Amino acid sequence: MGFILAQISRYVTAFLFAVYTFYCYSAFARKNIDRKEKVFRTQRTLIVMILTICSIVIMVENKDFVKYGVLYALELAFVVFFTHIYQIFYKGLSKLVLNNMMMCMVIGFIMLGRLQYSYAIRQLLMAALAMGVCLLVPLFIERFTIWEKLGWQYALVGILFLMLVFVIGQEHYGSRNWIAIGGFSLQPSEFVKIIYVFFIAARLTKITTPSKAAELTSKEKFKHIIIISIVAAVHVVILVVEKDLGAALIYFIAYLFILYAATMQVFYLGLGIGGGSLAAIVAHRLFSHVRIRVLAWRDPWGHIDNEGYQICRSLFAIGTGGLFGMGLGQGMPETIPVVESDFIFSAIAEEMGVIFSVCLILVYLSSYIMFVNIAMKMKKRFYKLTAFGLSIVFIFQTFLCIGGVTKFIPSTGVTLPLISYGGSSIITTIVIFSIIQGMYVLNGKDESRM
Repeated sequence: MGFILAQISRYVTAFLFAVYTFYCYSAFARKNIDRKEKVFRTQRTLIVMILTICSIVIMVENKDFVKYGVLYALELAFVVFFTHIYQIFYKGLSKLVLNNMMMCMVIGFIMLGRLQYSYAIRQLLMAALAMGVCLLVPLFIERFTIWEKLGWQYALVGILFLMLVFVIGQEHYGSRNWIAIGGFSLQPSEFVKIIYVFFIAARLTKITTPSKAAELTSKEKFKHIIIISIVAAVHVVILVVEKDLGAALIYFIAYLFILYAATMQVFYLGLGIGGGSLAAIVAHRLFSHVRIRVLAWRDPWGHIDNEGYQICRSLFAIGTGGLFGMGLGQGMPETIPVVESDFIFSAIAEEMGVIFSVCLILVYLSSYIMFVNIAMKMKKRFYKLTAFGLSIVFIFQTFLCIGGVTKFIPSTGVTLPLISYGGSSIITTIVIFSIIQGMYVLNGKDESRM
């Protein structure tokens, strides 16, 4: 019974998710507000349908309707409650961004519940906590005007927080990038990347806003950019020393693109790419863990018993799944090391299929397009640069994760936003979505007052 149900559901879920993805892009073209609202309501219905179908399959597969039935009820309550309450606190928000956030979290709940019941419960609790706290984001953004005035304070807090790992840090999978507080483990780099973007946006706003830039000479502007670049580089160097290569790359790329957006100088972009390429060569020569990851990327099959085992298992899983997947519970994702976090995309491809996986990538891409669109609509330069910077952090992390598990690039050990298991990861991503939504809501209020 479970096998038959899993086989039927893989086609149904692929179709439903494809329809959802189609609506993500058709919403861009629709100008009529009523038609747009109908699209968003349909998307919310599809989210519930996918959650329900997959939850039933997991119940049957595990032969435990009580435990997994409770899990389904909690997940459904989470989706319904926070979809409703979020729109009350964020009046005038982007409903497509909200729907995409919910859809990605639901996929995460499904896959984690399939892998291990405790993963799904903990992820659900962390998501609920983050969503609850983020209901206050619009209030903080609207009531406090100090965010733009701070600059070096963000950098100081961020650097000190990153350096905590050298004092009370723990090593996970070769990287010393975790700290344990009161029985809870968290990654400082996940939280710091938000205030890191705030730091860059605040400092660059001070020297690129037309009214303020007119008071500075070209040499003074360049001097300020050099100082900001040095402080940004300190963040990156700390992460490299921690062996948190994925986070280091995200921080570097975020700074590079925010700087380009603020100055529109191709020179800085080219200089950053050249410097980054040189740093990558130096890191490859100096650090053994970098050489190991490059070796596993270049020839995983030749080192399948050691360095290349993880990526080989990932490619086997993706290839085995085919277009529609093997069905929930029918694959062997447990054989992939760290499948619940860094390599969860491989599990999705194996059991849900390539079509489902491609749709997921397109959903991420539609969220990024909306983030950039929101950033472009911002009137305040600080909000514009912050929203754009957070959008780069989001999409580049997605690229690193999916690129690593598919052998497109060397694996960097980053999580898939909103889906991978981990409190630090899901809380940070929900905060990123909420900050962008909060700025968008405030921008709309400012325009209505004009």
